Amino acid sequence: QVQLVESGGGLVQAGGSLRLSCATSGLTFTNYVMGWFRQAPGKEREFVTGYSRSRGSTYSIDSVKGRFFISRDNAKNTVYLQMNSLKPEDTAVYYCAAALGTSYIGSNLHDYRYWGQGTQVTVSS
Repeated sequence: QVQLVESGGGLVQAGGSLRLSCATSGLTFTNYVMGWFRQAPGKEREFVTGYSRSRGSTYSIDSVKGRFFISRDNAKNTVYLQMNSLKPEDTAVYYCAAALGTSYIGSNLHDYRYWGQGTQVTVSS
């Protein structure tokens, strides 16, 4: 049984930082591209950033470039999202997701096979 469990969300003031974690189990972690998505109230779920293990590369949406950083610890089967200089518009439920493959970083929901339950991030102004 595959499980992705996010943690680390919470309430933070604008300009602050949070680090999200996503612990995975039941899958061969190194065979998956890992991504983070978010969904704000009343909006569609959107891709935020992803990490390609084989290329050692990341891809992020413009609005988070230079502020959000994805990393992964293959020994712990865990992916992280370090979020700095948070803004109120970053408020959303954040989801981690796993896409089978090691190189292509998809930005569409259907690119990803497994999903976590989400963790709430609220940024106050």
